Amino acid sequence: MQTRASRSLTRPVRRGRARTGALRTAAVLLAFGAALSAGAQVAPSSAERAAYTGLLAAAAQGDAAAVGRAAPGTLEVRDARGRTPLHVAAFARQQAVIRALAQAGADLGALENDRYDAVTIASVADDEDTLRLLLSLGASAKLVTSRYDGTALIAAAHLGHDRVVRQLIAAGAPLDHVNNLHWTAAIEAVVLGDGGPRHQKTLQALIDAGANLKLADRQGNTPLQLARARGYAQMVRMLEQAGG
Repeated sequence: MQTRASRSLTRPVRRGRARTGALRTAAVLLAFGAALSAGAQVAPSSAERAAYTGLLAAAAQGDAAAVGRAAPGTLEVRDARGRTPLHVAAFARQQAVIRALAQAGADLGALENDRYDAVTIASVADDEDTLRLLLSLGASAKLVTSRYDGTALIAAAHLGHDRVVRQLIAAGAPLDHVNNLHWTAAIEAVVLGDGGPRHQKTLQALIDAGANLKLADRQGNTPLQLARARGYAQMVRMLEQAGG
């Protein structure tokens, strides 16, 4: 039986462990933030768009007819950052060009230099219409993308794009993929979210779809533990109700 004295001796140890875990999590978040700012998706600049020729220019300007006139082998032409006309069209929300490129046989799963595909580009932009079109044309929600070895679903969950998350889930996105930060979509919805309504809806979509809520980060923290640590009361209730 533990005495009051022995309990008082264990309290500092427990608190120390909790502080250590919190500091480790904070360090990971800071490192991730720095990496994200250095390696996030980059849309073509105005200078790049002005310098484009051929299909890259057509994609930026929304000239779908140019796709039909394109010379063989030019569908996958790339700019200095490895963007194909499909990537450029996705960034510019040029849906007619996207449709024309798909019909002409463009690679819908092409990755640019930072390993983003058109589906992830549309997902991060919260562009539901372009995402819906891409998926209807046969683009995959299952690809491993980005330097974090993530998925479009993880990226959208991080940002709280709840309706995009539901689209990706319906398209078969892997619910429990673990990226190279050792985070799942459910974990990112908590640790990189603000705990607000859209991140709550994102988490609920993942819960409804059957995401594994027991998967933990490198420090052993589950989504429930992370939500408690961040003071996200509504997320805590949701996860507790789901058995997380």
